[in-house]
Amino acid sequence: MKSKFSVLSLFLLILFLGQTALAVESAAAIEELRSRGPEGLQDLRLRYAAQIKKHIDDPTLKPDGEWLRITKALDTVSGQKDSYLSGLYWYTDLTEARKVSQQTGKPILSLRLLGKLTDELSCANSRFFRTVLYSNAEVSGVLRDRFVLHWQSVRPAPVITIDFGDGRKLERTITGNSIHYVLDSSGLPIDAFPGLYGPQAFLRGIREAEGLFKLLVPVDTAAQRAVVMANYHRVRNTRSSAAWANDTARIGGKIPGGLTVTQGPNGEYTAIAVAQLAATKMVTERSILREIQGAAEALAKVTDETAWRKVAQLHAADAVLDSRSIGLIKRQNSALPEQEFATMLKKFQELVALDTVRNEYLMHSRLSLWLLQDPTRTDLEKFNEKVYAELFLTPRSDAWLGLLQRDVYVGIDNGGIH
Repeated sequence: MKSKFSVLSLFLLILFLGQTALAVESAAAIEELRSRGPEGLQDLRLRYAAQIKKHIDDPTLKPDGEWLRITKALDTVSGQKDSYLSGLYWYTDLTEARKVSQQTGKPILSLRLLGKLTDELSCANSRFFRTVLYSNAEVSGVLRDRFVLHWQSVRPAPVITIDFGDGRKLERTITGNSIHYVLDSSGLPIDAFPGLYGPQAFLRGIREAEGLFKLLVPVDTAAQRAVVMANYHRVRNTRSSAAWANDTARIGGKIPGGLTVTQGPNGEYTAIAVAQLAATKMVTERSILREIQGAAEALAKVTDETAWRKVAQLHAADAVLDSRSIGLIKRQNSALPEQEFATMLKKFQELVALDTVRNEYLMHSRLSLWLLQDPTRTDLEKFNEKVYAELFLTPRSDAWLGLLQRDVYVGIDNGGIH
């Protein structure tokens, strides 16, 4: 095996010379850098620190051949596209991630997505993660220092190409969703964040999950684990339902009948539950959690599209992008005039805020209950299949991801299937 110095030197030589004859050696050098994990990526980033800083500071710079070779190398070693911004190293082998978690005492953040995190055309949410979350300086710092990162593709991302017949083509991905699981060192999920979150909301969530991870470290029995998990998710669900009720009140909505609320000294809601059960003393933890979910579902019925947008405005600060994220968007849309770019950015941040509140209030609470009650919770692969089938409504059994409607006539042979 080559030494650390010789491998890196060989790789740098190949990177600059770009010699086709050394392609095999180049691939081997990159592979060995990646095999060294975060340390290998860090060595590469230090070598090109000046170029990385230059392109971060000025996102309008045109990428030349050298920069394209550098970013390709960085992305290959890191396991993520646009890693020059994030500096994150991603494992793609969960067994390896578990070993590192056990050695470092850090929780695992495991991303499940359609497509690959290294591909430009992975599913939309994972692309937004690269922009909104991983490129964010504060988020990437927390992920790099306090988590072991892992990603796994659930299935390929469906891509659609529209050919306008005059040489112009429009290529996009359609449908698909992604989810971040927080796992303990054995690979069991302890919390999960479905879909896109704004940077600040995401930070709050993963920090709380990190706290749960630390509480579970000394636990050595399944019964004790169940109690710690139940306490955490019960508090989280209660707080989430109360926050939703407060948001509903702030936008002028009404709390639906059949619920009881507990108010703090300033009149804010601190807890919300189904009235009948709130008066019952002899109840199980399971029934309490179900009723908390019932409260959330009751609020969902009175939250229409207009109300969702008003609620999202209350949490606009959670979706504000930092300069690195904005710089990446600017680089990806360099041809847009300044005013059009500003309009697009404003609209995107509004959509991030909208996704954040919907995912947190509707999906996260449901996932919390599954993590406590569902039989698949001790098998991450089966649990993830349930998430994609019942939460994201894209079951593995549907090869067409809901895009093919066989009972709809489209006037094309075989319905356009090739």
